[in-house]
Amino acid sequence: MRKQEHSLFYGIDKVAVLVYVILVFMGWLNIYAAVYNEEHQNIFDTTQKYGMQLIWIGSAFFIAIFILIIDAGFYTIFAYFFYAFLLLACIAVPYLGREVKGSRSWFRFGSFGIQPAEFMKFATNLALAKYLSNVNIEVETSRRNRISDLIKNYKNTIFAVIILGLPLIIIKVLQDETGLALVFIAFIITLYREGLSVNFLIFGLISALLFVLSLVIDSQTLIITLGILASLSFLFIKRSKKNLIIVSIIFASASGVVLGTNYVYKHLEEHQKTRIDVLLGRGTVNLKKEGYNVNQAKIAIGSGGFWGKGYLQGTQTKYDFVPEQDTDFIFCTVGEEWGFVGTSIVIMLELFLIIKVIFMAERQRSPFSRIYGYGVASVLFFHLAINVGMTIGLMPVIGIPLPFFSYGGSSLWSFTILLFIFIKLDANRLVILR
Repeated sequence: MRKQEHSLFYGIDKVAVLVYVILVFMGWLNIYAAVYNEEHQNIFDTTQKYGMQLIWIGSAFFIAIFILIIDAGFYTIFAYFFYAFLLLACIAVPYLGREVKGSRSWFRFGSFGIQPAEFMKFATNLALAKYLSNVNIEVETSRRNRISDLIKNYKNTIFAVIILGLPLIIIKVLQDETGLALVFIAFIITLYREGLSVNFLIFGLISALLFVLSLVIDSQTLIITLGILASLSFLFIKRSKKNLIIVSIIFASASGVVLGTNYVYKHLEEHQKTRIDVLLGRGTVNLKKEGYNVNQAKIAIGSGGFWGKGYLQGTQTKYDFVPEQDTDFIFCTVGEEWGFVGTSIVIMLELFLIIKVIFMAERQRSPFSRIYGYGVASVLFFHLAINVGMTIGLMPVIGIPLPFFSYGGSSLWSFTILLFIFIKLDANRLVILR
């Protein structure tokens, strides 16, 4: 038994690792199909994306093993260091990096490229887990209450939001990477699990609703409607000075969201306005221009039917009708060649891994490990929901990869690091129990 405890794989959740390997392998198969060319059939041809992806996969496995070798305490001790280092890298890359597809967010070393924003996800997760676990220790020392009691304190909430907000603002403003920036919103799920007041979630949902309504309805009409609803609310609540102040604040905040949305929309770049208009169905969509991506994605997925056309038989894929079919729109390749059955399997595997991570998080004895685990689940779920949603026209096209599936070294490495740090923390749980 003692020999087994000193093994590299002692305590490792083998089911989580197996699902990870399956997803990575399925991803590679679909990358091969997405860029398949009869003239280049050698799977080890590094001039082709599937050949390069094999290198990324091999190095990702090496990174995973390296993470499992390192003592779990390393990630707790150096959590803030990773966060600060990668934050500085995200600030530096617009000035020192290389422009790719209109965004200067890559460091280039010869033919090798790294996107710091991808790695910022695991670093932010570590920093957030470190901060909130320290808050938990203070609570345990003073009042022996759960972290959920203290996180309601606005001071702690503000610091947590700052940890999430800094990379979001830097990545969006300096690098213009909207998709990667919005990923940090997913950590709100982690904060909610750790006791964030449900009022924040309600405020967020109402703000999102007002945001959409502001883009569909004239702002003046919407504000007048909100004013009428505010007046009618006094038919159901007690008329008092306190309630008058509360209703006035809510009305002012709602009006501010409406006016702010219109201001932000007017100052967006044209391609960003177009994506929002396409999603909301505003105006006539030109299927050869702004509506092309989503339309071709729908055609590809719909043409697959129930069973799909068969591996390497996708015409939309083979003739490059679908843009970015090996990265952001790789789900279209699955839909066309593997059909409803294939897409269902991919979604179920992704969801299974997310649910597995949540169950693993709940069994942790360490607050740091639990919080980090929920961060992993939050990021994976956000990527899955947005990536699949945008390919079927339910979400705006913001360009984020499907976890463990899309082509790219930075995304595969970052997801691997994100997941395997938690797998290591989970394995360390058994060491604590001994």
